[in-house]
Amino acid sequence: MQLKIMPKKKRLSAGRVPLILFLCQMISALEVPLDPKLLEDLVQPPTITQQSPKDYIIDPRENIVVQCEAKGKPPPSFSWTRNGTHFDIDKDPLVTMKTGSGTLIINIMSEGKAETYEGIYQCTARNERGAAISNNIVIRPSRSPLWTKEKLEPMILQNGQPLVLPCRPPIGLPPAIIFWMDNSFQRLPQSERVSQGLNGDLYFSNVLPEDTREDYICYARFNHTQTIQQKQPISVKVISAKSSRERPPTFLTPEGNASRKEELRGNVLSLECIAEGLPTPIIYWIKEDGILPVNRTFYRNFKKTLQITHVSEADSGNYQCIAKNPLGAIHHTISVTVKAAPYWIVAPQNLVLSPGEDGSLICRANGNPKPRISWLTNGVPIEIAPDDPSRKIDGDTIIFSNVQERSSAVYQCNASNEYGYLLANAFVNVLAEPPRILTSANTLYQVIANRPALLDCAFFGSPLPTIEWFKGAKGRALHEDIYILHENGTLEIPVAQKDSTGTYTCVARNKLGMAKNEVHLEIKDPTRIIKQPEYAIVQRGSTVSFECKVKHDHTLIPTVMWLKDNGELPSDERFTVDKDHLVVTDVDDRDGGTYTCVANTTLDKVSASAVLSVVAPTPTPAPIYDVPNPPIDLELTNQLDKSVQLTWTPGDDNNSPITKFIIEYEDTMHEAGLWHHQAEVSGTQTTAQLKLSPYVNYSFRVTAVNNIGQSLPSEASEQYFTKAAEPDKNPTEVEGLGSEPDNLVITWKPLNGFESNGPGLQYKVSWRQKDGDDEWTSVLVANVSKYIVSGTPTFVPYLIKVQALNDVGFAPEPAEVMGHSGEDLPMVAPGNVHVNVVNSTLAEVHWDPVPLKSIRGHLQGYRIYYWKAQSSSRRDKRHIEKKILTFQGSKTHGMLPGLEPFSHYALNVRVVNGKGEGPASPDRVFHTPEGVPSAPSSLKIINPSLDSLTLEWDPPSHPNGILTEYTLKYQPINSTHELGPLLDLKIPANKTRWILKNLNFSTRYKFYFYAHTSAGPGSHITEEAITTMDAAGILPPDVGAGKAMASRQVDIATQGWFIGLMCAVALLILILLIVCFIRRNKGGKYPVKEKEDAHADPEIQPMKEDDGTFGEYSDAEDHKPLKKGSRTPSDRTVKKEDSDDSLVDYGEGVNGQFNEDGSFIGQYSGKKEKEPAEGNESSEAPSPVNAMNSFV
Repeated sequence: MQLKIMPKKKRLSAGRVPLILFLCQMISALEVPLDPKLLEDLVQPPTITQQSPKDYIIDPRENIVVQCEAKGKPPPSFSWTRNGTHFDIDKDPLVTMKTGSGTLIINIMSEGKAETYEGIYQCTARNERGAAISNNIVIRPSRSPLWTKEKLEPMILQNGQPLVLPCRPPIGLPPAIIFWMDNSFQRLPQSERVSQGLNGDLYFSNVLPEDTREDYICYARFNHTQTIQQKQPISVKVISAKSSRERPPTFLTPEGNASRKEELRGNVLSLECIAEGLPTPIIYWIKEDGILPVNRTFYRNFKKTLQITHVSEADSGNYQCIAKNPLGAIHHTISVTVKAAPYWIVAPQNLVLSPGEDGSLICRANGNPKPRISWLTNGVPIEIAPDDPSRKIDGDTIIFSNVQERSSAVYQCNASNEYGYLLANAFVNVLAEPPRILTSANTLYQVIANRPALLDCAFFGSPLPTIEWFKGAKGRALHEDIYILHENGTLEIPVAQKDSTGTYTCVARNKLGMAKNEVHLEIKDPTRIIKQPEYAIVQRGSTVSFECKVKHDHTLIPTVMWLKDNGELPSDERFTVDKDHLVVTDVDDRDGGTYTCVANTTLDKVSASAVLSVVAPTPTPAPIYDVPNPPIDLELTNQLDKSVQLTWTPGDDNNSPITKFIIEYEDTMHEAGLWHHQAEVSGTQTTAQLKLSPYVNYSFRVTAVNNIGQSLPSEASEQYFTKAAEPDKNPTEVEGLGSEPDNLVITWKPLNGFESNGPGLQYKVSWRQKDGDDEWTSVLVANVSKYIVSGTPTFVPYLIKVQALNDVGFAPEPAEVMGHSGEDLPMVAPGNVHVNVVNSTLAEVHWDPVPLKSIRGHLQGYRIYYWKAQSSSRRDKRHIEKKILTFQGSKTHGMLPGLEPFSHYALNVRVVNGKGEGPASPDRVFHTPEGVPSAPSSLKIINPSLDSLTLEWDPPSHPNGILTEYTLKYQPINSTHELGPLLDLKIPANKTRWILKNLNFSTRYKFYFYAHTSAGPGSHITEEAITTMDAAGILPPDVGAGKAMASRQVDIATQGWFIGLMCAVALLILILLIVCFIRRNKGGKYPVKEKEDAHADPEIQPMKEDDGTFGEYSDAEDHKPLKKGSRTPSDRTVKKEDSDDSLVDYGEGVNGQFNEDGSFIGQYSGKKEKEPAEGNESSEAPSPVNAMNSFV
């Protein structure tokens, strides 16, 4: 039976598809295996294997080599055409052909010119089976012409103008690479302002003075000939202007608002926009009706060039570049069309057929415009080639039927359009060969366990043989999914196990015969390092030992070698290697590094490394204590249904003895990745007998513990799958509750996968009424956690049990659990409801319990609804929202707190079960007695007089009864804020205004105001107010919303300290005036006058207008801020309200001014009326401060 082929591989059937001769060597065409024995008697048409490029640019200084290599059986002969006619190389002494190939060598270095051999060349390789041809090879010599001589005038322009420096390089082959440099061969710096265009010109968006130079040089580099040509230097001079006029952007290239661009598929699309303007414009790119491809879009030349790589037809469209600066923006639209030279969709492939078979050559190409397909046979157009009855041409397909040996030929497919062409050779080779197996017989394959095993069966035959594999002497065909058959005949075992060992037979069949071959497979245990070298810190002069213990397959011989820093060990007798150890004696600093143990077998290789650190010797090195290393080498033995023995090798204890081992397990089938505690054993044990549960895929790991802590877990052991058994336990948390009055919902906590003990976990759910004689009713349900029993009586007790079972059997008999069917609303309301009012805010409610049968469910309690119907005074008839109090259980009384006094209440009582509330009892009405009122809503004190105050108030917002009277208490407050005797006054309840008389003048009082009901006085409201100070009725300051608030102000004019201060100020002014008059009578001049006479003194300052002082004689104190009203404003007036200290207010004043000589001429006199101000001068009623500002 034939093996199933990999899903990703195409399955081939013999007789209908090309013969695969050696599938593992498939490239672009099917080939005959290069086996020497096969090649002796197999023929093959020619195949071109190597040729020169279609566009072949040569260096004229070197010989021309035109390549043409081909293979075939018999070896092909070669010929050439040049420009469509036969090229006779024998007649040209400069042309030779390499032996055994068609490669031409044209010797032009000794004589001749490259231009002589320009043209179109084509190679033909021919043998008895057909002829293959090469591409048309166009040979052209490279050219690097010089610049034409030209005289370049200096360019002179103003700062800010745009500039374009032309390059216009000579046309070379291939095109030159352009760059700009100076005379020192330094590249000219480029930026958003200055950049080189795709055509090589140098663009300036605006010039700056630093752009002035005489050596702008354009260079053209021709890479093919490694030459550089130079243009004449260009001189640029930028004249600095006073100011450059800013301007919006305009494009330097391309011109106009729109342009067109064509590019070929697969090339790089380059779009360019360069703009001038001041300031320098910024370029942006967008694609209209689309987005730019993310991974193929690149910006070059400071975003002035947009490049899209690997363009396709989908990149066609309108691209817009936008140039923007602060003065405006312009845009240019480039319409891009992507054309395409021909490209393959399906290239023709070689056909190897047996006589009488059918086949086809398919040649499909695409392009823009659509390419034309033409066929050739053996290099001749098929229309004029000899006729072959076995072939039929259908456009891009040649169909072969009932081929014969004479049908062998080489076919060429040519796909061409205006942008290029494709040429492909494909041969048809008709062979009749029985199967042959090319793999050596009895080959032995050795593979490490758990790795892939590949068994070769290289085959050949025509028609294509089918391949089958068998294992063992009985010849059982391999068809399981664990095997993979590759198209080249190789058998792959993805994960080879021990039981994969054996003899495998490969059988190849076609209609001409059969061949078979046997190979042998051995599976070996992997090589492991079970004791690895460990990191070591040693002192100089001491000895260090690295251990490397290797475990390997007993049939393989390992070789163990040691490396230091990935190189060989030093040739030093201090290094000794035995079976498992590397020992280094007399360690010095040079020995530090990484030591690696490498264990090799013929099949695998493992290694482990450790670092050696060398330190200076210490007197008493302290031992290093750490947690243990993880245990290693876990093995399972004595594998029984419900137990297994686990063995392990302890890791290093790191100088602290291991006290215990912790064993954990993972159930990879039910809870992969979750580890559970299994057992703990003493630190001296290395084996443990473990009890197991059925139907679990176990993996184990071991952790070591010492006094320092716990090690990392070991690697997981191999997996062990226990057999299935019946469940050991039943579900827990079984409950029965109804969700509706006529059902019973049975729920339980299901068993987890580990507890199921086997496949097919189910539950047997059973139930019956507790108080009846009914038999148990049972159902089997899947692995769920709920079952609903319908049609049950309301709230009836049931006995319930849930039993687990699986495909093996039942769990033990489960325990019975009592539940109830669904509840319904209670049917009866509580009776005999009565209310006892305890006080004005508390009442006690009593009721009789309802019959249990009427509850029809679990009794939750009783619920009281109560609400305030209206107040006893009938002032508030609004309906108030009902309040609810719930009393749990079977209580038959409860307290209602928080009631409002002097109110009318109603209530009812309802019983509550799990379903909801029952009907309400009849409403019961009760009244609460009066309580004390709240404080009056407001208290205002108005119309203060010399000995009386008027009080106005609003009644309490919550009177809590009928008001009987008000109580007013008040007491005076003296200047030291001490309270005087408290007086009280009773006021009738119907009053809201009261005049309080016989009070002291200019005195502050504090008031306490209460309201009364029959229950007593309520809380009070307080206020303060002041009587007036004289009969004129001057009121204290009014504070906020008409209330007489507490004011701490006292009339300053009545204070003794203020009167004394004013007297002192007046005396000081008098003394100053006397001093002034004495100096004048003695003929002395006022100092200001002396300064005015001395005009030569430059220090004289004019009077400062802001404070009325003289600049030179101003005191520093004059500039300090004075108290209220002490500064003279700029208009030279002193307002009464701005100067509390003005003598005018006290019946005295000073009216003075300066004469032309600067002397003071005013007199101290009585109070005068102010005069109106004229012009920029004003009359002034000077205060004492003004007077002081007027003197030195």
